[in-house]
Amino acid sequence: MRASRRRRLILAGSLSSALVLVASAGWAAHLGLGVRDHLQATRDALVHLRAVMSARDLDRIAVTLADARRHATEARRLTSGPDWTLLTHLPVVGDGATTVRGLAESAVEITEVLGGVQRTGKAFFTAGPGSTDDMRQLLDGFTAAAPVLDGAAARLARARGRLAATPERTGSAVLDQARGTGLFELDRLRRWIGGAADAAALIPPMLGNDGRRDYFLAFQTNAESRGTGGLVGAFGILSADHGRTRVTRLSADTGVSGGLRPVTDHGRAFRTRYGEGPLELLSISNLSPHFPYAAETWTAMWERRTGRRLDGAIAIDPVGLSYILGLIGPVTLPGGEKVTASNVVDLTERAAYARYPDPRERKRFLISIARAVGEALPGSFAEPAQMLPVIKPMVEDRRIQIWSRHDAEQRRLSSTALGGVLPRRPGPYAALVVNNSAGGKLDYYLNRSLDYELGPCRGGRRATSVRIRLTNDVPAVTLPSYVTDRLDGMPHPGPPGSNLLWVSLYAGVGAELKAASVDGAAASVTTDVERSHPVYSTLLELGPRTSKTLRFDLVEPASAEPPLTPVQPLARPQRTRVAATSTGCAP
Repeated sequence: MRASRRRRLILAGSLSSALVLVASAGWAAHLGLGVRDHLQATRDALVHLRAVMSARDLDRIAVTLADARRHATEARRLTSGPDWTLLTHLPVVGDGATTVRGLAESAVEITEVLGGVQRTGKAFFTAGPGSTDDMRQLLDGFTAAAPVLDGAAARLARARGRLAATPERTGSAVLDQARGTGLFELDRLRRWIGGAADAAALIPPMLGNDGRRDYFLAFQTNAESRGTGGLVGAFGILSADHGRTRVTRLSADTGVSGGLRPVTDHGRAFRTRYGEGPLELLSISNLSPHFPYAAETWTAMWERRTGRRLDGAIAIDPVGLSYILGLIGPVTLPGGEKVTASNVVDLTERAAYARYPDPRERKRFLISIARAVGEALPGSFAEPAQMLPVIKPMVEDRRIQIWSRHDAEQRRLSSTALGGVLPRRPGPYAALVVNNSAGGKLDYYLNRSLDYELGPCRGGRRATSVRIRLTNDVPAVTLPSYVTDRLDGMPHPGPPGSNLLWVSLYAGVGAELKAASVDGAAASVTTDVERSHPVYSTLLELGPRTSKTLRFDLVEPASAEPPLTPVQPLARPQRTRVAATSTGCAP
């Protein structure tokens, strides 16, 4: 009798629990549909926001942001009450409810941050050509915006951390995908706002808002590759004073040198890998891909020659000039020739060599282009909103690199692509760097690809491979001797159009090389260390219209960090592919 009663009590309790779960599921569905609708409406408004921002329609931007914020706020309200809290503790639906709440909170953070940024940046969107009459006011606006943008980036980072702490696998593929998209968008937005914060903090002082600044301005020629991009074919001094800029002292690469002794010292590891030549000769001063090394060397050379101490250094290449010309429009040279965004790369990297057999005439021509762009450049500050689409690809592709002697500015630059820094931090890393060793100008025709494959992590290590393919795509026509002549003194340089490259793979910190090959045959490579990275290098002879494939098999420390594959800024883009297996790589 007692056992029968106990069974009835258990059955009644089970039925009661089932009824609660059924009721909860129904209420969860009701709440969930409402939250889903508001989150979807928030997403739709944010997608629409990108379009209206591109059109610079300030009224529609404000309306769209307000709509997104209204729906996000309602989604957060629905997921903040005790009913939703109960759902987060129930089996089956609990993980999903927790993640949905995280998505609603993230949506509010995004819309509120964007609203603050929109209000802060309104002056820049409305700035017109007349703003050049008062550059100081514009630069003061950047200064005021910097802490607001820094705060917005920090807020997004905290929101990202909270969403990342929610369950990753909820049992709903749609919800899991939404969480992943939310994390991606938070990362993207944080990078964008962080970049804007860096620009707002750096532009005023570096443009002389607090007094005149002078920079070494290097024009890199990608037709002859160097670690930071290309040979410094010409240079000038860029001066900035309260936002107004001018370029003076334009000269060919023979206009400065270090003399017979090094102008600076980058440490023992640098001397072991490169010797002292880069510290004495401008032509090989930028063999390392770490831009601050080259910048410090250039400014030291200038100081030794003139006794004047510069505030920093800037490097730009013909592709970077094409971006600037896309902003300011064509410039006209003294002889009437127009230089445009579409012809400047070919003109400076190929056509000039055929047009001017005398190197001195060619360099005068290149300097005239630099002077014309420099004279037109100040007008580009008239409309800051139009500068952003131009600056972004220039920075991301490292077509412009900047170093500052001022410590606070340099720390900020070093954390961005602008700084051209070879980072010391651990994690998967594969960077191809080529330096021309033939002395010709054939790298305009160089095609590059890099395939980086990362296997699963086991026992704190992971096997990886890097496959590099280089192609000398020189055309089957007679080129100027200045382009094809060899200065390397090799006994068998091959037919005209042959190239010799010093090819280096910069691997991740702690990586070990197991095997290296060229076209399937074992290859001998030298091993150095630069800024904690192992560097594996070999000389590679490339005949006309031929390709060679290098393969490096490595073992790297296990890491959950995303792989980094920075690209050396040469005339032609590099094709990069990364395939990573993340199994067992969590920290």
